[in-house]
Amino acid sequence: MTFFSSWRSFLKKGFLFFLASLVCFSVTLTNHFANSPALAKEPAVIVQVPTVKLSQLPQEARTTLKLIDQGGPFPYPNKDGTTFFNREKLLPNKPKGYYREYTIPTPGLRHRGARRFVVGNGGEIYYTGDHYQSFFRVLRQ
Repeated sequence: MTFFSSWRSFLKKGFLFFLASLVCFSVTLTNHFANSPALAKEPAVIVQVPTVKLSQLPQEARTTLKLIDQGGPFPYPNKDGTTFFNREKLLPNKPKGYYREYTIPTPGLRHRGARRFVVGNGGEIYYTGDHYQSFFRVLRQ
């Protein structure tokens, strides 16, 4: 065996060892950082929404909630029951289509006004009296 053939054999083995080590290192790094918060698609945000008792809301809110419970009819059928997208990110982050919005009429106004219920698929109810600037989670008691 010549010097060059033994040298080539050593280089092949060394190169294979290097490749195997590189693969192991890559797998280790990938597994280590897979759940890293830095790689999260969206930051985890814990939203805390204050609560309000249904009895503390205006009478029109209680009437609207009864309509929601019975499935309508609603005063604004083209708007009530439509998807609320939570663009303000003031409510817990949920998939698109999870929340629905409903108008709570305001006496004396000829338009929809600012008051709304936002209802989640899980049964949670949120009230806004200022057109999505702030929310309260409604307690039915």
